[in-house]
Amino acid sequence: MESLDLNILNDKIKEDSAFIQPLSLQLKSLVVGQENLIEKLIIAILANGHVFLEGVPGLGKTYIVNALAKLIDTKFQRIQFTPDLLPADIIGTLIYNQAKSTFEVKKGPIFSNIILADEINRSPAKVQSALLEAMQERQVTIGDSTYKLENPFLVMATQNPIEQEGTYPLPEAQVDRFMFKVLVDYPSEIEELNILKSMSSLTGQVEINPTVNSQQILNARKTIDQIHIAENLQKYIVSLVFATREPSRYNLKDLTGLIDFGASPRASLFLVQASKALAFMNQRGYVIPEDIRNVGLAILRHRVVLSFEAEAEEINSDEIVTRIFESVPTP
Repeated sequence: MESLDLNILNDKIKEDSAFIQPLSLQLKSLVVGQENLIEKLIIAILANGHVFLEGVPGLGKTYIVNALAKLIDTKFQRIQFTPDLLPADIIGTLIYNQAKSTFEVKKGPIFSNIILADEINRSPAKVQSALLEAMQERQVTIGDSTYKLENPFLVMATQNPIEQEGTYPLPEAQVDRFMFKVLVDYPSEIEELNILKSMSSLTGQVEINPTVNSQQILNARKTIDQIHIAENLQKYIVSLVFATREPSRYNLKDLTGLIDFGASPRASLFLVQASKALAFMNQRGYVIPEDIRNVGLAILRHRVVLSFEAEAEEINSDEIVTRIFESVPTP
């Protein structure tokens, strides 16, 4: 009976994931390199998560998100975060209508499907927190009324790691709401040469036509919910997260003084959701350890808060998370 159920599920996955390959190929044809970023963006869309990008300007972060929004036939808004930005500039506000003597709601750019929060650390905490309710609850409160956001809804925030003057670091509560933190690096020499060949035209603009609609994304999410993750893999996920909190329990005593705070339970949930989405992309009805390991670094790197000692020794969170994956036994 279980075998029959798995066969039915595999057929359903094959049908509902048919759009993944064309979407991925189209993105790769538009953006040279950045395959890891493309994969994480698609996983985030499927798993209903948000993405935090860190990389220097000019690496195509804005372009790839804009292209993704057009390919999925959804609404896209780019919000440039600046020191003078107000919460109302993001979520909207109440405007007084003199003719009717009433207040009317003017909705802000957050009422879209895909939001690019460009250089999110350029604005103070009050503005950053305007995104919190939208990201977690998928709703926005303006005045006394609460409005549901459209589905699918993805926030992609960027941060420049070099220039830190006049910036406001994101609070941990907000960073934790991002499913992935992806580090966007420079392209290789070959990739940059291909960028020159394909995008150096001053007049030519690539036309982007939708290859998938939002309903297909929502149908895919229902199928992803049915993907099986074995109990031993669930225990593996819990062990990985607990190793960030109590490393000494996993023969990692040398990490104890390097970690101030480990990952939250939200990390465990995201590891399950993202690994299921990756299994779906690979047309499998079950999760394997490689799925968890593939998404693990991008999920855990921004949830491990390092101590002053780690910063003094110039140890970053990627090194800590990599050590944890090497030490926790794989089922």
